[in-house]
Amino acid sequence: MSAEKIGDIKEQLKSITDSQLAQFIEAYGSDERGGVIKLVDSAKKRLDKYEKELIRTEGLKKYEREYASYAHICGIDEVGRGPLAGPVVACAVILPKDCDILYINDSKKLTAAKRDELYDVIMEKAVSVGIGMASHERIDEINILQATYEAMRQAIGKLDPAPDLTLNDAVTIPGVDIKQVPIIKGDAKSISIGAASIVAKVTRDRMMVEYDNIYPGYGFASNKGYGSAEHIKALKKIGPSPIHRASFIHNFI
Repeated sequence: MSAEKIGDIKEQLKSITDSQLAQFIEAYGSDERGGVIKLVDSAKKRLDKYEKELIRTEGLKKYEREYASYAHICGIDEVGRGPLAGPVVACAVILPKDCDILYINDSKKLTAAKRDELYDVIMEKAVSVGIGMASHERIDEINILQATYEAMRQAIGKLDPAPDLTLNDAVTIPGVDIKQVPIIKGDAKSISIGAASIVAKVTRDRMMVEYDNIYPGYGFASNKGYGSAEHIKALKKIGPSPIHRASFIHNFI
């Protein structure tokens, strides 16, 4: 029986990474103390979840494997087509061929805390990240679809090295000369597009929090410019802010 205190073993389990769980289970699996048995059971559940995530993540690399002959594959996605205020933001990401980032998914399926955590990991591990955006004025000027395409072209243009293939969430971007692969619901099917969706979402959400400080009263920090009941009520009461999209709000004012 191990002479280690159960409290110390518990702290050890808290501090180890998922990849170290098998070693932990092997080390303490024969300890017959009730408290340790519970910790080992907890480690086994965590290991099972980790192994399932490894399998899921490998599945997300289907398109990256299919086009592996291309040197620099870029995933691209946008956020902010639907809000009443603020810009549309696009992100293009080139991940390393041996990308080992787990838990990437469609940004809408992740908590804000998980998105923030993954944002930092993606920015650290990506080969290159490009951000593009079109302002509310530009959206009013050329329409949201064309503004989205413009933001996407900006994002791709900021990548270094330049991509030789793009994996896109559903769309084919006009004015882009490199090979494009549109994938329906791509942010949940491609690790590269999923990574782009997370960075785009975090980037825009942080902008809207800042806008909430500049233009209080609309709840931008919580609704991110989308047309929540509270947002629409404020819009009718105090009128539009300088970042509202005139072409989106004519039904409310």
